[in-house]
Amino acid sequence: MILELDCGNSFIKWRIIADKGIEPVCGGVVDSDGALLDTLSEMSALKLTQCRLVSVRTNEETNTLTLALAERFAIKTVCAVPANALAGVRNGYDDYRLLGLDRWLAVVGAYHLAGTACLVIDLGTAVTSDFVAADGRHLGGFICPGMPLMRSQLKLHTRRIRYDAVDANQSLDSFLPGRSTVEAVERGCHLMLKGFASTQLEMAYQYLDKDFVIFVTGGDAALVSDLLPGARLIPDLIFVGLSLACPLP
Repeated sequence: MILELDCGNSFIKWRIIADKGIEPVCGGVVDSDGALLDTLSEMSALKLTQCRLVSVRTNEETNTLTLALAERFAIKTVCAVPANALAGVRNGYDDYRLLGLDRWLAVVGAYHLAGTACLVIDLGTAVTSDFVAADGRHLGGFICPGMPLMRSQLKLHTRRIRYDAVDANQSLDSFLPGRSTVEAVERGCHLMLKGFASTQLEMAYQYLDKDFVIFVTGGDAALVSDLLPGARLIPDLIFVGLSLACPLP
């Protein structure tokens, strides 16, 4: 069994696939290295043989995790690294090493699936968008705060904004002007994301070929997918790119 990891700033997304498979056998999201190790240890029926990983964390943090995986499960981890070109996509950054690996692999995965021009929108802790031309040229993109960041910053800098996750979910049952703080914050942040998504679509019509494909991924992808006609909602898009960046025997 192959363990695949997406180590983000806030969470670690994991899944396990069969050695020759594509579809995950199981998977989940944890908030720490320790939680990941404990979760995997509980699944004794699954024999891990290899691991591949993409990380936006520091080298020290990533190395700590790979060493822990080697000690606990006796597996070697292959880590994705920056590249100027991969699987037909040419990195569009002036310095290709500075493009976040999560964005890069999502772009590579999207182009691999579409084979033509793409708009890739990833809604996680941060929200990113990337534009890929039909010939595989990455044209660049944008980064802005996602729902978690917007929400946390308002709570941090505004003393009277206090509410829990249950209230937050219930507040999104409509988009009427909020009549409580939680409704005002959650609906306002959501509308900002919708505005961002709509703007990216408008720009895609300017910069990409007419028949471009829209990919939406990330934990909050469902918040904007209804605004993007024909969008392909693929939660594990980054793992498509990871398999291309780190092929295993």
